[in-house]
Amino acid sequence: MSEETPPATMTRGRTLLFAVAGGAAVGNLYWAQPLLDDIAAELGTSSGLAGLLVTLTQVGYALGILLLVPLGDVVDRRRLVPGVLAASAVALLAAALAPGFTALLVALALVGATTVAGQLLIPLAGDLADPASRGRVVGTIASGVLTGILLSRTVSGVVAELAGWRSVYVLAAAVAVVLAFLLARAVPRLPRRERMRYPQLIASVVGVVRAHRAVRVTLVVSASVFAVFTMFWTALTFLLSGAPFGYSTTAIGAVGLVGLVGAVAAQRVGRLHDRGWSVPVTGAALVLVLVSLVVAGLGARSIVVVLVAVLLLDVGVQGANVLNQTRLFAIDPAARSRLNTAFVTGNFAGGAVGSAVAGVLWNLGGWTAVTVGAAVLTGFATTVWAVHRRGALALPEHPASS
Repeated sequence: MSEETPPATMTRGRTLLFAVAGGAAVGNLYWAQPLLDDIAAELGTSSGLAGLLVTLTQVGYALGILLLVPLGDVVDRRRLVPGVLAASAVALLAAALAPGFTALLVALALVGATTVAGQLLIPLAGDLADPASRGRVVGTIASGVLTGILLSRTVSGVVAELAGWRSVYVLAAAVAVVLAFLLARAVPRLPRRERMRYPQLIASVVGVVRAHRAVRVTLVVSASVFAVFTMFWTALTFLLSGAPFGYSTTAIGAVGLVGLVGAVAAQRVGRLHDRGWSVPVTGAALVLVLVSLVVAGLGARSIVVVLVAVLLLDVGVQGANVLNQTRLFAIDPAARSRLNTAFVTGNFAGGAVGSAVAGVLWNLGGWTAVTVGAAVLTGFATTVWAVHRRGALALPEHPASS
């Protein structure tokens, strides 16, 4: 096939496969969370030390984002994506067979590093999608990733209860192999990408951010919103585990399933980008986040009010997330994977800061201090959006180059 052959489009089937693959891949980051006590008991360590399994998986994921995702701009993704999934399957099997705690730590760090298929597929979908439907496609895949995050803990707990914690990783490895095979067939042949040495490629992530003011503004808004998201959810665990609720870890996890509404919103809001409403709807999403924090602050003793706040927050955050990400892809089509690297890294950093700040604010003033702090940060993000909505953020929604 010649290099001039136009790339295939994002059919409904391909979009669904990308969404499922992204959700299944990101679920690898969270399998261990409900299994820590079981793992600690079998491997002869403490539950506190077992928490390092989650930390190392997240650290591995951050390194994978920084070191592997930029390759999507220069490497044939028809090979790269299945290759990453195959490597993930090997790491998952290593976790399932780990003879001791140290071996499991290493295996899960490798699981995290190879759990980047979703973040390779989203910019790939941006390349393949018609500009007039890019928001819908990206929103659908982002919705799949979010669904994977929300359901992974529940699936992990059920499978482990039926067949033990090691079976969770065996099943995940089998799914990764199947998805690698399907994607090897589903990802079309694409035109040859620009050649670039690897050190230059990694360094160019910073260069792409520095070259576009719109990228910097979008990253600030998105990281701030994600910090608010993790502040809320970290403190919500404190709130629901204490009086008057006294919920168990399982019950608190079930509250997170309300976030599935946010996944649906993420899928739908992408269509608004396609209609040219990306910037104003981002502002509306930020206002919705602010409203959710006010509701949460005023109704801290009612689980019904808290659930309403969770629903509003997730819809606002996920809507803003999809719109910010889709707008980034319009800035430099040749650098979508590097832009996605910057986007996910910024959100990851914002989330880490948000979790840390939540603990500090909780100790200072409990739930009220957390919701006020989150509202102030949301106000900052909204101010940045308002100042730049007619400038840096007002990008062409459908660039000539797709």
